[in-house]
Amino acid sequence: MSIRVSPGLPRPKGAIFKPEGINFALFSRHAERVILVLQLGEGPGKGSGRGIELPLDPGINKTGDIWHILVQGLPADFRYGYRLAGPCDPRGSGHQFDERNVLIDPYAKVLCPSRWGAAREELGREPCCLVADAGYDWEMDRPLRIPLKDTVIYEMHVRGFTVHPSSGVMHPGTFAGVVEKIPYLQELGVTAVELMPISEFNENETLFANPFTGERLKNYWGYSPISFYAPKSGYCSDLGCKLREFRDMVKALHRAGIEVFLDIVFNHTAEGGMDGPVTSFRGIDNTIYYLLDPLNREYLNFSGCGNTFNCNHPIVRNLIMNVLRWWVVEMHVDGFRFDLASILGRDQFGHVLPNPPVVEQIAEDPVLADVKIIAEAWDAAGLYQVGSFSTHYRWAEWNGRFRDDVRAFMCGYPGKVSALATRISGSSDLYRNGSRRPCNSINFITSHDGFTLADLVSYNEKHNLANGEDNRDGDNNNISWNSGAEGDTADPRVLALRSRRLRTMAVILFLSQGVPMLVAGDEFGRSQGGNNNAWCQDNETSWVDWRLLNTKREQFLFFRQLIALRRAHPIFRRHDFFSPPHPENDPPHRHEIIWQSLEPGRQDWSDECRTLAFILNGSVLPEEDDDFLVMLNGHRDQRMTFTVPQPPDPHQERVWKKIINTGLAAPRDFVAEDAASPVPAGAKVAVEPLACIVLQSKSK
Repeated sequence: MSIRVSPGLPRPKGAIFKPEGINFALFSRHAERVILVLQLGEGPGKGSGRGIELPLDPGINKTGDIWHILVQGLPADFRYGYRLAGPCDPRGSGHQFDERNVLIDPYAKVLCPSRWGAAREELGREPCCLVADAGYDWEMDRPLRIPLKDTVIYEMHVRGFTVHPSSGVMHPGTFAGVVEKIPYLQELGVTAVELMPISEFNENETLFANPFTGERLKNYWGYSPISFYAPKSGYCSDLGCKLREFRDMVKALHRAGIEVFLDIVFNHTAEGGMDGPVTSFRGIDNTIYYLLDPLNREYLNFSGCGNTFNCNHPIVRNLIMNVLRWWVVEMHVDGFRFDLASILGRDQFGHVLPNPPVVEQIAEDPVLADVKIIAEAWDAAGLYQVGSFSTHYRWAEWNGRFRDDVRAFMCGYPGKVSALATRISGSSDLYRNGSRRPCNSINFITSHDGFTLADLVSYNEKHNLANGEDNRDGDNNNISWNSGAEGDTADPRVLALRSRRLRTMAVILFLSQGVPMLVAGDEFGRSQGGNNNAWCQDNETSWVDWRLLNTKREQFLFFRQLIALRRAHPIFRRHDFFSPPHPENDPPHRHEIIWQSLEPGRQDWSDECRTLAFILNGSVLPEEDDDFLVMLNGHRDQRMTFTVPQPPDPHQERVWKKIINTGLAAPRDFVAEDAASPVPAGAKVAVEPLACIVLQSKSK
């Protein structure tokens, strides 16, 4: 085999096919020596194949801080990586160069494939980067561009969604398995799937064991990136088709009218703290890629995972932007949820910036102009920026205050009526600034992190002993209530109350202004047995058990009908916040939202009050809609009676019909409007404890 080299070009970074060969380009400002390591033939760990090392001459193969080389004559089956030499003074200069390590190219689009759970001993020891072939037939696939206000998000773990034997798919735990479940997603009615991290990570990195079984636990969630580009090979049914299988999934979801969002982690990497592995960034240019304490050069740990990525350094910003553009242009992704996004707002010393460059650049990038961008607006060091992460109209946020206020009201806590009303109406206290809208609020009650919806009404305390940390991990502030018994019970009264509370919270979630997010399996009662931090549980604790779709079929139907109701009525998906009424100019029938407690015209915002009702007036919308009256009882053990007001119609030609009553068991809890019983104005309606009733009226 005749391999020929020439100087190559500094752009673009990564390994790129050229007509004359493959161009390799790597940034390192402080390296003194860079070696391109090639392995020809067999895959990693097999002890065979021909190894070649090509030292890069800084006088020939370096432009500025970019090391580059063009290689001709390489076979199709080769892997590559880099060795870098330079100063190693972790406590002084902060550099950690070590020529013994074989490092991953930060711009590598594909890494050597590995089955889920297989050992990744090659990391840091052998070349494991592959050169991606960009060719793929998208068959005219284009972004769906569903308006954010019309979006219903379904958060899922790719493996956990279909790996349970009950899933019935041919390719469990994979991107292909998700494709097989598309008919279910369509039946449920969601418009977007938000995939927990799907770029390469090492699920075997954790050292914890289950104290009951001794089984080694895994990093199941994957919030520990080895690569920001490469799709997780453990999520592929065909290890040789990583890019193709992911693209096939995206294309199939788009054909079904469903967008794809990625939960992406730029706040830290899998290299951890000082004692962590060296696989890429640390060995390439540690002081550039990470935040270091200026005195002792320790890693600043705002992520809670040992290190913090230096997101606002120009080099790192450039990497982040290239990653995002690649997922959008080459992989047709529709949106991103940024994990611990407040870290994107810190400078090289960890200080919070007033206008972080990378946050603004993401929002203003022309390639990303149609992409949804969602921030988890806090970090692990206590910075909480819900409502203040960015004033840019494009940045939406996970609204943690929505979660907390709904949970508190539905636990029967006092003093929560005013806060709940604010959340239901779109959280104007948080997002009514600049050009932001209700859709900047991503409303959720549960997420992957914390209790499931079923556990939220079944447990007072977390039950995380199986995680191997003596129940110290996970949030202690769950704002949950077990409804009268901790965990599993056969008490029919407790079970009825749990079902009632769960369905009432679903009504609040889907009939509030903003964008609702549902966690996979919540629609049919998935439980984690009270574990509120199942990051390491690659087992039935975390997997979606599809048998529940049969045993909890009525709950699933309730969620499906709620989503359909939301999607059918623009009154739940307003573009703007509600306008405050002007008493002198606006008669009551012109008010956009009309609040009351138990009696029409009488509001009660006191701490003692636990009841809230409101009318959504469909006649004042640009696109006229029906009216809806929602009555909520936040008392734990007291039935409350509401007086039904007149529909907001000056001619009194509308009639209320009772479509939802979570105080009743299925199938009477949700009735189609044309089959629902009429409710006259002035009628007394009793709402069960922690239940709700929804009335609908339309023009004759």
